[in-house]
Amino acid sequence: MEIYDIPVNTLAGEPGDLSPLRGKVALIVNVASRCGLTPQYAGLERLQEKYGADGFTVAGFPCNQFMGQEPGTSEEIATFCSTTYGVSFPLYEKIDVNGPDRHAVYQELVQHADAEGTAGDVQWNFEKFLVSRDGEVLARFRPRVEPEDATITEAIEAALR
Repeated sequence: MEIYDIPVNTLAGEPGDLSPLRGKVALIVNVASRCGLTPQYAGLERLQEKYGADGFTVAGFPCNQFMGQEPGTSEEIATFCSTTYGVSFPLYEKIDVNGPDRHAVYQELVQHADAEGTAGDVQWNFEKFLVSRDGEVLARFRPRVEPEDATITEAIEAALR
């Protein structure tokens, strides 16, 4: 099964999958509203604005597994993201990214290593996975790598060529 076919609900709770991402370069990120890294939403939105017209999108997956930093309801998450950061990229239903209830999307993603060659569990909120237009995981960026860091923007630009 390719990543696009994995069932996933929208933030509004509507059933779907990631097929709207097919043909786009996507940066898939586990997000949280009450984390020290939450300001990364601003950088993620700037990436969306800068590269969106070229076939790029950010895809956010709220997760409450790291010190309860995403406790809100879907409606609260949507309101926070919209009013605080003007988020225009798609957000999906809150999921687990680690452990026995890890969502199938992340079961696939965590198999891929970061720049140091380490695969496995997501370390914290705002871990980023760059996925090609055809669903191949191209790169993994750990949480403290800012969205607009050159390693990410260069990888996005290369994938969009």
